[in-house]
Amino acid sequence: MIMMDQSINGQQENHPELSTYDNTPLPRIILEQEQTNLTYEHLAKRPSTIAETGLSAQLLTELLIKHIHVMHVATIRELSDALALSGGIIQILVDLAKEAALIENRQSSANGQMRYALSHIGVNEAEKALKTSGYSSVAPVPLTQYVDIVLKQTSRNTQITKQRMEARFSELMFSEALISAIGPALNSNKPILIYGMPGVGKSYLCRNLNLLFSDDVLIPSAIEISGSIIQVYDPQIHIISTKEDETPADTLISLDQGHDPRWRLCQRPLIVTGGELTEDMLEVNYDSTSRTYKAPIQLKANNGILLLDDLGRQKMSPLALFNRWIIPLEERRDFLFLPNGVHFEIPFELILLFSTNLNPAELVDEAFLRRLGYKIEFQPLEVDNYKKLWFRVCEDFNLTCSDETFNYLLKTYHSRTNKPFLPCYPRDLLSIISDQVKFNELQNQVENNLIDIAWKHYFVSPS
Repeated sequence: MIMMDQSINGQQENHPELSTYDNTPLPRIILEQEQTNLTYEHLAKRPSTIAETGLSAQLLTELLIKHIHVMHVATIRELSDALALSGGIIQILVDLAKEAALIENRQSSANGQMRYALSHIGVNEAEKALKTSGYSSVAPVPLTQYVDIVLKQTSRNTQITKQRMEARFSELMFSEALISAIGPALNSNKPILIYGMPGVGKSYLCRNLNLLFSDDVLIPSAIEISGSIIQVYDPQIHIISTKEDETPADTLISLDQGHDPRWRLCQRPLIVTGGELTEDMLEVNYDSTSRTYKAPIQLKANNGILLLDDLGRQKMSPLALFNRWIIPLEERRDFLFLPNGVHFEIPFELILLFSTNLNPAELVDEAFLRRLGYKIEFQPLEVDNYKKLWFRVCEDFNLTCSDETFNYLLKTYHSRTNKPFLPCYPRDLLSIISDQVKFNELQNQVENNLIDIAWKHYFVSPS
């Protein structure tokens, strides 16, 4: 353990540890409150001192020597990029590490920058630190700052109206009745259960709900809780905003440009999980191989949307899933714990949807269904919307189709087989037709015989 002076020449304030259980209620957000006009720079101001990072000098120094251990030698600029902290803060940490005989100077680089390497003592301390925690990336943000920013950028500040729904979903071919049912549900604090036969567009609608929110949010690379670090940013889930891609690479040099780079500017998260969901995914997980803590899915989904698809096909029972989520949704906070026994509280600021192809009455009893608040059934399309969707998908595949050929599809197949007008059919059938056109080098025209082939290959014939 690295022992350091916490005063740090006046730069570091005392950093109190969280108790093993902090039951201080999170501040409430009133839905009718005025939408915040804070910029990302004001939400997450760049720290200019160690104290402003909200982290202890000890934790930051351990991260510093871990990075140097991996790099072997490093400049201030390289360490600044690695920890996402300003060069001034890195210089203070380097000076402290030198005083503790952890690092030593090496020959300057070609451009004149001083380079640093670990001393023998520093190597030992870095290896000890890595055995305790394998995290060696961007400096985390403190839990208190995470809570504050998540609450300020909640999607609940955006009131969902009929006009907004119709404008954003005008291209999605959902009925007015469905939009009128989904819209009010999104303004509530209650979970939403959507159900209906496979192919009616349940998952498709949920995957497009982010169209209602045109803003980006800040996602931390990691958060710090009582000295432990939990990774939050996940490149497989969080999509970097185009605004962040445009940020100059040298902004760390200037403290008055941009937000705190420990936060990533991303699109609002959209996480979809289905039958693979397990109980472990809902809690903080410790990876014994990498010796790092991984955030649960609800923490990664904060300020976004979490869809639990194929409800009833998970290893967890639907009752257990509902029980796990109803209290956090009602109170808008969730309680998590680390394997070392530390409990902590996070905001539960996300839209939670359940989707199933099964009859809801078969999942849980009626009394429990009442607690869900919203149960919305998805129906097949009306023929007019089905036709509009068919011709729109034709354009996507660069195909043309006559009204006569479309009517052939309706009369020959839908009417005779009593197949409903599911929104998944046009894309699936026309995809097969497009394959046939390419293979046989045909004109990009949907013909009756191509519909025959597509229908035959798409549906299983009764034996």
